[in-house]
Amino acid sequence: MTRDILQEFAEAKTKPKYREVPVRTGMLVEDRATGFCGDVVKITVEAVTLRDRQGVHRHFRYKEGGFRIDGKPITLIRPASNAAATVATTRVTASGSIASAKPVPARVARASRIWVEGKHDAELLEHVWGDDLRELGIVVEPMHGIDHILDAVAEFGPSPERKLGILVDHLVEGSKEHRLATQVMRSSHHALVTGHPFVDVWEGVRPKLIGIDAWPRVPRDRPWKEGICAALGADPVNFWPRLRNRVRSFADLRPELVGAVEQLIDFVAPGDE
Repeated sequence: MTRDILQEFAEAKTKPKYREVPVRTGMLVEDRATGFCGDVVKITVEAVTLRDRQGVHRHFRYKEGGFRIDGKPITLIRPASNAAATVATTRVTASGSIASAKPVPARVARASRIWVEGKHDAELLEHVWGDDLRELGIVVEPMHGIDHILDAVAEFGPSPERKLGILVDHLVEGSKEHRLATQVMRSSHHALVTGHPFVDVWEGVRPKLIGIDAWPRVPRDRPWKEGICAALGADPVNFWPRLRNRVRSFADLRPELVGAVEQLIDFVAPGDE
């Protein structure tokens, strides 16, 4: 059935018009779709990052009428100032941050560190957040397990000038990982442990990147990576590099993983210099 052009015109006239508000860090915003409310802590060309009162970070793309400020629906827009001037002098990193278009030498490594559980975790952080980490002078180091994390943290000696952020797999209530994370943060105010609920960091990559809707279920008595490769008929040696290289930005990762990493980067990053 052909739509009446007058009907379309009438619908266009009655479509809600939302006030446009340029986004800025520190403003309190609510995402209308989920009800998640928090301060804006990061602004990229694709999305904004909100942090709630519990320190949870979530990312939301710009969308018409998609947010609320003071209870009123609004359209959040990227700041327009100097937009034309920044096009030629900046680029967007995989993490969504704005960086100089020209190569910038990495800072001398700072004393603060981010520890992750294994080699693949470290590779993924470099792949997505490498530009940010080099600019901050923060080194990421694999721990190869967390069984001896309390001794390792004590040896590291976190301090105000030597902060330690730790990313943990399978950080869920009641787990061994959760118990150890709690002990670490009780031992020092200058160490922060965050994590994601996934058994392995591979699961933090959106499965749609390899053409499936969800990761296959793996029996608990079988190593997760081994079970995934068997279910997909994939070569265990080549699967991870291919999966990692399909990640183009933070949008290709699950928000639980992205939020945990960015919370750590915020924690270990130096203050204004």
